[in-house]
Amino acid sequence: MPVIGVLNGLSAAGSETFIAAVHRGLGETGFVEGRNVAFEYRWAEGAFEKLPAMAADLVKRRVSVILAGGTLVAVRAAMAATRTIPIVFTIILDPVNSGLVASLNHPGGNVTGITRISTELIPKLLELARETLPDARRIALLVNPSSPENADQTVEGARTAARALGIELLVLHAASEGEIDQAFEAAVKQRAAALVLNNAYLSTHRARIISLSVRHALPVISNSREDVAGGMLMSYDADASDFSRQAGVYVGRILKGEKPGDLPVMRPTKFELTVNLKTAKALGLSIPESFLARADEVIE
Repeated sequence: MPVIGVLNGLSAAGSETFIAAVHRGLGETGFVEGRNVAFEYRWAEGAFEKLPAMAADLVKRRVSVILAGGTLVAVRAAMAATRTIPIVFTIILDPVNSGLVASLNHPGGNVTGITRISTELIPKLLELARETLPDARRIALLVNPSSPENADQTVEGARTAARALGIELLVLHAASEGEIDQAFEAAVKQRAAALVLNNAYLSTHRARIISLSVRHALPVISNSREDVAGGMLMSYDADASDFSRQAGVYVGRILKGEKPGDLPVMRPTKFELTVNLKTAKALGLSIPESFLARADEVIE
C-alpha cells in the first residue's frame, strides 16, 4: 500500500478542512485512506526548526509522495531530504522566484504543486481595507521577518499598491507572540486604521491576534478564510477547499505513475471574499450593503 507523507509547518488543529479536501481529490483518482493508500502526518505546529528532521523521517519510512505545505520551510526541508520521492507543495508564494521549480508550466525534477502567489494577494487585501475604511490614511502590514513568505518583493509590492491607493503602509514585524503584542501596540500608537496579515505562521497565533484586534478595536484583514471564521474581519483567498482538493488530485496522479516534473504548477481560478459581520459590529464598523452583496460568504 502506498504511503503519503504529510509535512506541514502548521498544526493539525485547524487543518481539518485542508485534509478533508485532500482526501476528496485523492478519491477522484481512486484512492481511499485505509483501503488502498495510507498517511503519515508530521505537523511542526509553528516550530519550523523541526521540519528537516521530520522530512528525513518521512524519507526513512520510504513514503511514496510527500505533500508539503503550511510554509516554504516545509517544502525546502522536503527537497533537501530527497531528490527522488515526488513532492507536491501547497504554498502562497511564487514557487519560481523562490527557487522551487524551473517554471510553472514545466517544473522539472521531483517537485510540483499548487500555489497562491502572495505578491498578488496583498494588493487586493489593501484595496479591500481601503474600500471598507474610506477615511483610512495608514494601514499596517504585519510580517514575520524570519519567514520566507515575507520576501522583500512581497513588501515592496505592498508598498507600491499602498501608494496607488493613496495610503501609507506601516510595515510591522513579529515572529513570536510577544512581538505580536508589540506590533499591535505600535499600530495603534501610529493610528493605523487596519492591520493586514499575510503569513501562515502568524495564523498559528490566530486566537491571540483576534483577542488583540478586539482589545485595540483594530480590524484585521487576512488571506485565510479560517482566520475570518475565527473572528478576524475579512479575507480574500482562493477557494481553500478546491485549492486543497487539487493537491489531492495531483498526489493521486503521481501515485498512478505520472511524474511531478511533467505536471504544471496549478494556480486557483476562483477567489472568495469572506466578511465576519459579527466582528464588524463588535469593532463598531459599518460595512456598506453594496460591499456585503459582493461577498461570497457573510458570517453573522
